Amino acid sequence: MKKEYLECAEVCTAHGVRGQLKVRHLCDSADVLLGQKRIFTKERDGSYAERRVLSAATMGEFLLLSLSGIDSREAAIVLRGRMLYLHRSDVPVAEGDMLIADMIGLPVLHAESGEALGSLSDVSDRTGRRLYTVKCPDGREVLVPGVPEFIKEISESGVRIMPIPGLFEGGYEI
Repeated sequence: MKKEYLECAEVCTAHGVRGQLKVRHLCDSADVLLGQKRIFTKERDGSYAERRVLSAATMGEFLLLSLSGIDSREAAIVLRGRMLYLHRSDVPVAEGDMLIADMIGLPVLHAESGEALGSLSDVSDRTGRRLYTVKCPDGREVLVPGVPEFIKEISESGVRIMPIPGLFEGGYEI
C-alpha cells in the first residue's frame, strides 16, 4: 500500500528567533522542497497537520523553512529531530520514475532466471552513488550498486538485478 504522506526532511534545529527551521532534505534535490506550498508535521495522535510554507531558502546543504503556526524559536525547537512530510500528490514524479518509498519492500529477482533473491529494504545515496540494500531470506543484507550492469529493471512488480558473483547463495555469474 502506498503511503499518503512521504518523509521529505528532518528538522535539525531552530534558526533565528522567529521560528525558522533548519532542515536536512531527504529528496533527490532541494528544489523539490523549494517549490512546495505546504508541508505536513506528524502529530502525537498519528494525524498529519498541514503547514503553509511561508518561505524556503537554501543554506549550504540545508534548507531554511518558515512554516505557518511556527513563529518563535521555542516552537521551532520543539520540532528538532522530527520529520517533515509531503503529501503524495505534491511530489513531482517524472513519467517512468518511481519514488523510493514505493520501492521499499519490492521483491528482488534475478534478471535472467526470475529467482527471488530477497526484498528491497533500503535505497541510499550517501556515498554519492545509489546503493540498493537487499534483505535475503536468510536475514543477510546485501548491497547492490545502482549501476546498469547490476540493476536491470525497476517496476511495480519488482527489482530485476544481475547479482555480483558470490554475494547471493549459488554464486551467480554475470
